[in-house]
Amino acid sequence: MTTPDDTDDALALESQLCFALYSTQLAMNKLYRGLLRELELTYPQYLTMLVLWQRDRQTVSEIGEHLYLDSATLTPLLKRLEAAGLITRQRSRQDERQVEIALTEQGHSLRERAKAVPHAAGCAGQCTPEEAARLRDALHELRQRLDG
Repeated sequence: MTTPDDTDDALALESQLCFALYSTQLAMNKLYRGLLRELELTYPQYLTMLVLWQRDRQTVSEIGEHLYLDSATLTPLLKRLEAAGLITRQRSRQDERQVEIALTEQGHSLRERAKAVPHAAGCAGQCTPEEAARLRDALHELRQRLDG
């Protein structure tokens, strides 16, 4: 019986799942950078807007849970979205330690322009909607397994 250490390609870069995920992430970021240029959003800002379009008025910590980001990473991103006029940040009346994020009218209206992004990304990847859904589901399952 051979073990991964016995094979010549066990440490080959192309054999690594982590590198396949990493290099795919780089390609996706490049793709989205082009798609989001017209919206004047970065990829992390786009993800944050997706969370808020799904449910407006969330705390920084709630948004962070959705995006797997801590508040130290999220706060500068939110400040830039606020400076762009897309969101407001306000201390919670119930708990001043919490900052609540809400979409502005401009943030709500950007949603219409953003609706084309997922389709354009899928077309660029030359995936059918079914293939994209299977891939997404497999990646969600992998993340859940890794999270334990």
